Amino acid sequence: MTPPPEYVTGHDLLKDKAVVITAAAGAGIGGATARRCLEEGAKVLISDAHERRLGESQAALEKEFGADRVAALPCDVTSEEQVQALYDLGVQRFGRLDVAVNNAGLGGTADLVDMADDAWNRVLDITLNGTMRCTRAALRIMRGQEGAGVIVNNASVIGWRAQKGQSHYAAAKAGVMALTRCAALEAAEHGVRINAVSPSLAMHPHLVKVTSEDLLDELTRREAFGRYAEPWEVANVIVFLASDYSSYMTGEVVSVSSQKA
Repeated sequence: MTPPPEYVTGHDLLKDKAVVITAAAGAGIGGATARRCLEEGAKVLISDAHERRLGESQAALEKEFGADRVAALPCDVTSEEQVQALYDLGVQRFGRLDVAVNNAGLGGTADLVDMADDAWNRVLDITLNGTMRCTRAALRIMRGQEGAGVIVNNASVIGWRAQKGQSHYAAAKAGVMALTRCAALEAAEHGVRINAVSPSLAMHPHLVKVTSEDLLDELTRREAFGRYAEPWEVANVIVFLASDYSSYMTGEVVSVSSQKA
């Protein structure tokens, strides 16, 4: 097994940028992205459906980076009203919206023959429809502002590759990829870029709770490095897509994976 690399320090890639991140409480990809954006000089509005965890994350980030650079608002991405309130607050707090990272998603494991409509619809509503609502809200703001902006969606390699028991999640993530590509063409004329990351296996506490140890071991063995990704390794690619280093990229889905071909 190849050990993870040393943590990469910030280089002001997002200096003074205003960033909104969904599902950013806790130790997953969203939380890691919030930290990386702050380390790269951004001002960040974090959101999550879990208010307690969101408050704890806000307090920790404010203590480290200053209350003037961190804001938080609970948001359930299945609610158009809450999504709109989130992006409106970003503009009110920071004066504009430079980057939107749409990270909220819901998975689970169930064979299709045993899956109730409610289970299917909930995964699709959070993972795909929620990403659509957030992309739409951000684009409505960005297309009318000087300097436009960047949207980064969180997809998954499972949108490309089949896995038993994941038909709802795979369908949702494949939808996120298609949404990203089509919305990017619409946004280009307004100077807005829209891309997505597609992680394979990034380990965090919530994943451990909802996934069996045997499946995690199997997924880890599929990775060329023989290990899972640290959430900050995915966040690094999100930061790249949010930064001017990816200025000629739009409509792309970037695999963040060491899975064997």
